[in-house]
Amino acid sequence: HRETKTQPFSLSFISSSVCCLLRFIDRPTMSSPKKILLRSSDGEVFEVEEAVALESQTIKFLIEDDCAGSDIPISNVTSNILAKVLEYLKRHVEASSKTDDKDAEDDLKVFDAEFVKVDQKTLFDLILAANYLNIKGLLDLTCQTVADMIKGKTPEEIRKTFNIKNDFTPEEEEEVRRENAWAFE
Repeated sequence: HRETKTQPFSLSFISSSVCCLLRFIDRPTMSSPKKILLRSSDGEVFEVEEAVALESQTIKFLIEDDCAGSDIPISNVTSNILAKVLEYLKRHVEASSKTDDKDAEDDLKVFDAEFVKVDQKTLFDLILAANYLNIKGLLDLTCQTVADMIKGKTPEEIRKTFNIKNDFTPEEEEEVRRENAWAFE
C-alpha cells in the first residue's frame, strides 16, 4: 500500500476561492432584495427595499441617473414623516403584488383611510413630503383629505379649521364675493 503525499493548497488558490465566495454571498438574491439607504433631514438613516424606494419618482431618478451615493439624502423630510411615507409605500408595494386579491384591495382602502387620520401638521407635512418625493398616490390621498375637510364649509369655518387670519377688509371681502358669486351658490 503506497502512501500518497497531499500537496498543501496554495495561498493564491485560497485567496481566489474566498473572493469568489464573497462575491456570491454579496449578490442580492430573490430572498434578499436590494436595499437602499435614505437619510432624513434630521440625520436618521432608513434601510428600505429598492422596490419600495422606487415608488418615489424623485428617488427613482436619482438612482437611475447615478446621483445617489451610499445613502440618499431626503433633505426636506424629517425622520418621523419619512417613516410614515415609507409605511405607506411599503403597504402599497405589498398590495400591488396581490393584484387579483379583492380582500387586499379592501384592506388597502381601510389602511389609507386610517393612514390620514393624523393631526393637521402631520397631514400637511405628508403633503409636502409626497410632493417633494413625487409620490402621486400619497399626494392624491393627502390632498383629497384636505379637500374633504373644507368641503361644504364657509370661508370663516375654513379659516377657523386651518387657523388662517382674515386679512381682508369687509369691503375687500364683499368684492371677492361679488366677483365669485358662482362659487358661493
